[in-house]
Amino acid sequence: MTRVGLLEIRLALHGVGSLKEKRSIVKSLLERVRHRFHVAVSEVGSQDVWGTADVAFVAVSADAVWLQGVLSKVVRFVETEGCVVIVDYRVEML
Repeated sequence: MTRVGLLEIRLALHGVGSLKEKRSIVKSLLERVRHRFHVAVSEVGSQDVWGTADVAFVAVSADAVWLQGVLSKVVRFVETEGCVVIVDYRVEML
């Protein structure tokens, strides 16, 4: 049976002075996650707010345990990034 793992994260970006700066930070982060963990990524909300970003990560597998592990690693990776702070996140298995 195919499983889809969805991770949604709300990020705070402190000290960002423009949408251009915010988009640069978010785009760079999403690209690093995409290439490191082979997940689909997208900014899904708060696009016009300087200090906040809502991002989503999706992976597909037959193994729900593997999906949970990958998405947990994504959370830990994002937590280590100095330019953003995780405000909230949720994981859903579909």
